[in-house]
This record gives sequence, structure tokens and C-alpha cells, in this order.
Amino acid sequence: MCGDTLTGVSAILDAQKNDPSFPDVWEEIVWRGLVHVSTNETELKELLAGGSITYYCGFDPTAPSLHLGNLVQLLLMRRLQLAGHRPLGLVGGSTGLVGDPRPSAERTLNTKETVAEWVGYLQGQVSRFLSDDGENGVTLVNNLDWTAPLSAIDFLREIGKHYRVGTMLKKDAVAARLNSDAGISYTEFSYQILQGLDFLELFRQYGCVLQTGGSDQWGNLTSGTDLIRRVEGEGVHAIGTPLITNSDGTKFGKSEGNAIWLDAEMCSPYRFYQFWLNTDDADVVERLKIFTFLSRAEIEQLQSLVEAEPFRREAQRTLAREVTRIVHGDEATDAVIHASQALFGNGDLDVLDAATLEAALRELPNTTTSIDASIAHLLADTGLTQSLSEARRAISQGGVYVNNVKVDDADATIEGRSLASGMAVLRRGKKTLAGVFVV
Repeated sequence: MCGDTLTGVSAILDAQKNDPSFPDVWEEIVWRGLVHVSTNETELKELLAGGSITYYCGFDPTAPSLHLGNLVQLLLMRRLQLAGHRPLGLVGGSTGLVGDPRPSAERTLNTKETVAEWVGYLQGQVSRFLSDDGENGVTLVNNLDWTAPLSAIDFLREIGKHYRVGTMLKKDAVAARLNSDAGISYTEFSYQILQGLDFLELFRQYGCVLQTGGSDQWGNLTSGTDLIRRVEGEGVHAIGTPLITNSDGTKFGKSEGNAIWLDAEMCSPYRFYQFWLNTDDADVVERLKIFTFLSRAEIEQLQSLVEAEPFRREAQRTLAREVTRIVHGDEATDAVIHASQALFGNGDLDVLDAATLEAALRELPNTTTSIDASIAHLLADTGLTQSLSEARRAISQGGVYVNNVKVDDADATIEGRSLASGMAVLRRGKKTLAGVFVV
């Protein structure tokens, strides 16, 4: 499923990796707003500017696809890899069976079979964003490999003895749950120990000295740095990226209550593209920094256009195009751009492939109807007009189109007006659209 739906991005990103405006990768990721919290900044800057290091980020299989929050980590990993460092992509076959503590309540535990299946999907997605070529090619790891053989007694003796309950209780995620009505189970309370164990194992096996993750996971990230210091007497590092929110304070990565997944089957490329196209002016520059590999000069030019000519929405179109290319590839991106243009009368609907057109129409108000349905009724059924009389009046005034052809008869039916695929684009005025599926 997921592993087959994303397109590799190595060629796209390698072509953009040389940006002379950044003297080192630390300065670049700081400018892009990717560092919200970290261990020692001076040491990190020196570490990343020196020879190649090994770093990792973990992804838990709590769903059959990664989402936009995970994309922040994937692109940060890719930036570090382009700077010469070696990534480890960890998919949590064991931590996915437990679940990290959410702020509100316990997670629903999935079956072992489901988690194992999702591990494969996520590994496929992670591998699409990170090159496996050369000395710093990505290595995929699964923490079930070192936790499954570990007995409960060994876990308590070898790992648990290094943790202090008082420190664990102070972690933000744990504290929030302790103060809630739901409380927290020992299972989720122990999650931070498992993540600490991951960092220790990767340090021992691969010499891994840096972990990245969301800032909401900071307690889990520092669990590993603390454990390695106690057990091995070595200092390692962590970077926590910011939790991205919209300028109005709403949660980023949601569209009408649904997550924006990276899998094309769970979120169509058209819907994905439209999500980015609808970015607010106040947010678009920040999104360009985090989610694209455009140079600093290119982003600053787009920022000037936002300020001088916001109505052109050039920054939004660039953002939508670049991120969709990274996640879904050139072919799918070109298809959704052509679909967007054709829906509004600026392209030929007949040349669109049926899958792309259907995905676009499913995102609009739509209805399924018989071939003899009147267009006036379809306007009312899809909400383009409030009543049948308003629909007939709109047609008479010349403001209604089917597949970009004006309708001039208030009694006209959809017969003979749909595309070969049995779909039609219903439009009122210049920008109000609906989809019609003729059966």
C-alpha cells in the first residue's frame, strides 16, 4: 500500500542541495525554523560541521501511513543527509505496540499483526525520502529486533535501574496525564524507557550520536541522552522541531477534520495539493522554509511577492507544487495542476485521467444522478444554489457551466454533457464548483 504510492525524491533534492547562502547545515536548519529545542547548541553546530555522524529519527506505526507532522522529520533527516551525515530510519515495531502517552487518554492498542503490517508500510515511506546510496546511505531499523529477545527481568535489571521515577513523573506528557481524569497506565508510563533504550542500542550498534523528533517528544528524546550518559558515560545530542500551528492558532495538517496523509490512497494528490494551495499569507513563508528545498534567495523573493502582490498567490502555488513533487512525484503533480486549471475553465477536461478527475470531484460538493436529471436540480442538489428557482434563474442569466460549456436552457438535462468517464464539472460563476457522477 504505502510503500508503492510515494515517489523517490533523491533526484529532486540533490539538484537543490548546494545553496551558498548557508555556510553550514546547522545555520540552515536554524534559519528554516526547524530547531525549537536542543541539547548544547555550540556542540551541535561543531558536530554537524565536522565529519559525518550517524543520527536517527523514530516513527511509530500507529496508522498505515505517515502524515504531515512526520514529513517535517523526514525532510530534516534529508537535509542532514545532504550535508554528509548518515541517517537511521527507525520504525517502532515494539514502541508501536505500546504507544506514547497522548495528552488526553490511553491509546487504543492495535494487534501485533496490524502493527507488523504497518511497519512495512512506514519503512517503505521512509525509504522514499532518504537515499540509500554511498557511505551515508540510510539504514532502516526496527526496535522490535532488540526488545523482543529482552526478558522482563533483564529489562528491569539492565535498563530500568537507570531511571528515577521522580524524573519520569516530571516529563510533560506524563505530568499532563497524571493531572487528567484518565490517569496513565504503567504501559504508557514506560514508553520513555523504551525510547531511551532505542537510542542506547543505536549508539552501541551504529555509533549514533543524534536523535531528532518533535518538541512534544522532548521528554522521550532526553530519555535516551540521559541513559547513554549514565550507562556509557558519553554525551550525545537531540534536536526537537517546533510543533507547527497556523497563524490563527489552529492545528496544522488537518483539512476539514481529516489528517493530511502522505499515502495517495488515504489522501489524493489533488487534495494534498489543494491543502497547500490554501495556505494563508501569514503562514506561507514559514511553510516554504520548512517543507521545500528552495534556496534562501528564492524564498525571500517569494516573501516579497506575498507582501507586494498577495492576490497573485505565487508563494502558495510554488509551495503546493514543490511539496506535492517531493511527496508524490512529477507526474502526479503535473496531473493535479492541470486538473486544477481545467476545473476552472483554463484547460481541457477531456485530457485528464479519470482517477485524477474523480479525486478532484470527490473533494468538491458532489452528487450521483441519472442521465435524465435536470441541471437546475443538480445545482440545488449540490448546494450551488439554494433552490430550484434560483438555479433556473442562474442558468437564464448565463452563469452556469457544465464541463466549462455554458448552459443556456433552464430545462436542460445532464444527458450528453458528461465526459466519457461519466463525470461532469458543474460550475456557477467563475469559482463555485461541484462534481456530478452520472450512472
